[in-house]
Amino acid sequence: MSQSENQTISAIRFLAADAVQKANSGHPGLPLGAAPAAYTLWAKHLRHNPKNPKWQARDRFVLSAGHGSSLLYSLLHIFGYGLSLDDMKSFRQAGSLTPGHPEYRHTPGVEVTTGPLGQGIANAVGFAMAEAHTAAVFNTPDFKFVDNYTYALCGDGCLMEGIAHEAVSLAGTLRLNKLILLYDSNGITIEGSTGIAFREDVRASFTACGWNALLVEDGNDVSSIDAAIAKAKTSDKPTIIEVKTIIGYGAPNKQGKQSAHGEPLGAEELSAAKKNLGYDHPPFTVTEEVRAHMDSVIKGLEALEADYNKRYDAYRAKNPEAVKKYEDFLSGKLPDLLNNEDFWTFEGNLATRVSSETVLNKVCALVPSLFGGSADLAPSTKTLMKGRGDFSAETPEGSNVHFGIREHAMTAIANGIALYAPLIPYVSGFFVFSDYMKPAMRISALMGLRVINILTHDSIGVGEDGPTHQPIEQLAALRSIPNFTVVRPCDSNETAAAWYIALNNTNGPTALALTRQNLKLLPESGKGALKGAYILKDSEKAVPDVLLMASGSEVGLIYDAWEILRKDGVDARVVSMPSWEVFEKQDAAYKESVLPRAARARLAVEAASPFGWERYVGLDGKIIAMPGFGESAPADALFPKFGFTVENVVKAAKEAAEANKI
Repeated sequence: MSQSENQTISAIRFLAADAVQKANSGHPGLPLGAAPAAYTLWAKHLRHNPKNPKWQARDRFVLSAGHGSSLLYSLLHIFGYGLSLDDMKSFRQAGSLTPGHPEYRHTPGVEVTTGPLGQGIANAVGFAMAEAHTAAVFNTPDFKFVDNYTYALCGDGCLMEGIAHEAVSLAGTLRLNKLILLYDSNGITIEGSTGIAFREDVRASFTACGWNALLVEDGNDVSSIDAAIAKAKTSDKPTIIEVKTIIGYGAPNKQGKQSAHGEPLGAEELSAAKKNLGYDHPPFTVTEEVRAHMDSVIKGLEALEADYNKRYDAYRAKNPEAVKKYEDFLSGKLPDLLNNEDFWTFEGNLATRVSSETVLNKVCALVPSLFGGSADLAPSTKTLMKGRGDFSAETPEGSNVHFGIREHAMTAIANGIALYAPLIPYVSGFFVFSDYMKPAMRISALMGLRVINILTHDSIGVGEDGPTHQPIEQLAALRSIPNFTVVRPCDSNETAAAWYIALNNTNGPTALALTRQNLKLLPESGKGALKGAYILKDSEKAVPDVLLMASGSEVGLIYDAWEILRKDGVDARVVSMPSWEVFEKQDAAYKESVLPRAARARLAVEAASPFGWERYVGLDGKIIAMPGFGESAPADALFPKFGFTVENVVKAAKEAAEANKI
């Protein structure tokens, strides 16, 4: 290692530690220990161009150990991504480009919001899956449009999380050989030595999952790290490189101790560390020697893209059709489904999971970028694309992904897929298991990613599987996530609308909550659902005697109740509300036209927790819902038992109307 490289690594270390010290908050231990590995990767192996962070052909880097964010910010500054020293000085402060954990769309060069430990490993698996698939679809014998590696840096904490094991197992099964995981193995967590809770033979565990496992004994040995990465790049399997490091390296009284993990070193300790490592400079110093060295490195990185573009243009001149196919994919343009008559045409009474299968297969014939599957439930969730083949180690060109029974990893993997390219990932499972998916759903919403979550068996209609499998509070839970759209369609027509909403929701995830049981196809349903809520059956009065509201399977109940109420002299309006989130985006005039404020008599019906319906029924309204759990019995027995009948709707509607008579 040259003197310039040594000084650059020290600059990376101490720029990160200085940021933590100034903020009086953060994690200096990982940056001090892992800086040599990070520098070696970014300078010698990672194909990237700091002048164009969104270069599609770049390698991807994922900081799974996101608490070590100051390391990533230090790298982004040193490598010329436009992150200034002032940004570093604003670490963890309001409005800064250097938040406590890296955030996608916020800081140039940050590929993914990894958030809680372990999710980053799954995100990296998603990147690698997307790379393998798009390479198989678009590469030709003469030119590789897609040929990049995915690197992730993790720590002991990431590997303790269950999601990491789920993702690692799948990656090994899929033989994602362009996935390389650098493991910052320092043996320390917040509570002390990892030996108190984590004595796993990590490399043996990864080997058992179908990975290569390499060891670098000295985390400061750049040549050994360089050689290990080079070896990993020749593998036919994914590779973990365990790099033995010392947390807080250089700090005389804290290195190797838990005190170096999650708190500033202190001014004296930090100054002593700089003296120990021969970088005795004031805070936030990047020397001219380091700048000169990095100028040379950055020019070399810029040349990587220039070379790719030169070869790309030469290939385009000879093979314009192949290039157009790839560029059409990159454009992410969708077909005109709104005016596609076939997309909106259905017959018969179907479960909405079956309707969704029909829509999925109409869409997949028109949208080749659909890529997804289920957590071992495709026959039940109806999420298999016909004629699109299986994505596997042997057939990476296939589009149907078998995630296995790994709901948490599946959803985080989908986030990585959505970030990689204009692929449109979908995942699926039983609605009750959205509890296992929710942590990654939340990060999906935070990043604003188009991920489609197909969640079936959406109520007590699950039936005999009983209360453990009958979702109750899950609708309310998903509706509570900011920037997350939930659509619960009432029939096949609304299911088409749900898919349309999901496909066109390019700034956030969507969940489709679908039934196991058949639902009546309503003649008035359809594109009105694109507004989130709309009138199915209207009243004759300007202000209805009662407003009836429902989503999903319960819309049929209020629909049938309407005629009975009319015969009994109660003027009702029937409103289908498949998506609260979409409805709330409409203008005030439209919302007033559907739910006039003067109509105080209101009844909401939903076979789920009543939580949240208060915003629509108000103080004077009533709710027929599930205040408790269900039980094991056929669905036809459960709905009447819990009050989901036309008769009960009529009774409750009359009571609401009577109570609000002036």
